[in-house]
Amino acid sequence: MVAQLNTLLRAAHEHVCPVPPVAGAVSAVRRRAAALLAEWNVCPEIVEDSLLVVSELVTNAIVHARPPAELRLSWVRGDHPATLRVEVTDAGPDPAVGATRAGIDPDEHGRGEAIVHALATRHGIRVSPGRVTRWAELVAA
Repeated sequence: MVAQLNTLLRAAHEHVCPVPPVAGAVSAVRRRAAALLAEWNVCPEIVEDSLLVVSELVTNAIVHARPPAELRLSWVRGDHPATLRVEVTDAGPDPAVGATRAGIDPDEHGRGEAIVHALATRHGIRVSPGRVTRWAELVAA
């Protein structure tokens, strides 16, 4: 049992990074995530989808929520299929965003959630006082 636990722990990676509420943050966070996925030897078949999920969840936090926000990536390889979990936690909806949404072109915005749902094996939202976490899991075949 202990040997199995040690094997699982050696095969797990996790990283948390802040998401600054500034222009250019999405591309910077995506580059950091790409470097980590390469370092962790994440299965190539889920890397591109994972980076798109990271981009969509981080964009959502910057555009629609209050700071602070953070990205958490978890990569677990074990006896089960390898799984990458992407979580973005923010301080909840920004009430001021509702007032500015009237001028947003729906052809350019509003598809992020659908993209995440299409790419992820599992996804969801966890709400607690003052925090909202949107998460998605991508499972290697």
